[in-house]
Amino acid sequence: MSEDALRYHVDGDLVPASEATVSVEDRGFAYGDAAFETLRAYGGEVFRWEAHADRLADTCETLGLDHGLSDADLKVRVDETLAANDLADAYVKCSITRGVQPGTLNPQPEVDPTVVVIAKPLPRGGVDSETVHDGPAALQTTKTRKPSSRALPADAKTHNYLNGILARLELRITGADEALMLDPAGNVAEGATSNIFFADGTALKTPSLEGPVLPGVTRRTVIEIAEDEGIPVEAGTYAPDAVREADEVFLTNSTWEIRPVETVDGLAVDGDGDGVEGPLTTLISRLFDRRVEERYYDGEQL
Repeated sequence: MSEDALRYHVDGDLVPASEATVSVEDRGFAYGDAAFETLRAYGGEVFRWEAHADRLADTCETLGLDHGLSDADLKVRVDETLAANDLADAYVKCSITRGVQPGTLNPQPEVDPTVVVIAKPLPRGGVDSETVHDGPAALQTTKTRKPSSRALPADAKTHNYLNGILARLELRITGADEALMLDPAGNVAEGATSNIFFADGTALKTPSLEGPVLPGVTRRTVIEIAEDEGIPVEAGTYAPDAVREADEVFLTNSTWEIRPVETVDGLAVDGDGDGVEGPLTTLISRLFDRRVEERYYDGEQL
């Protein structure tokens, strides 16, 4: 399906993508004053909607954005967008801004929100399906760091993505796929758009949410899978060398699902650079794929 043929949900109406616009005075455009969620649909149903809805609500609370819409209303708009485009496996983005207000930095208490839902085809991933990324990732540590949560709350998913953009711009020099971003103290935080996991033979490890780390929905799913399988999971504080010297590294987000990492700062993760996933990464990927298969394609509730 061409993008011109898609229909998006804008403030309660389904409109052709070419006509889906918001005001230049909208605070989401002017200041990045908006909350959003990136979601994944499998078989026409959103993956872990409740978790995404909860995180969206938390972001809006952090922003002091009382949009007045229920989770059920937002879910209807998402479902209508998928149906209007006849999409089963799709990328979905739901954005809520504070709307149009006087051109000052101070937000007004009265809100007429702008609510936009877009959806685009995205083939199903998984180890036995066509991948949604270009193979194993090259990970590169960047000079751009994650700010303290006191400066920019890490658990709020907002339109203000300048920090991640600056990190991704650094990757142009080496052509790496994702940034390895550190916190203000120099410890591993996350990628520009992903959470990071690594294994060193003792446990599956990931940076703690006590640092400037987004509580990813796929991240949570991976932790649940590992715990169900009796795989030790550790959320802690790690120096970059812990990732560089790991036996396996992978990234997670709603779009990539689980993406193995081949190199970190030019060093092969597996020692020979052949790009083969490690056994733990493969296992987690297969178990994730099984959950998707059983829940969204076989009709079994997990």
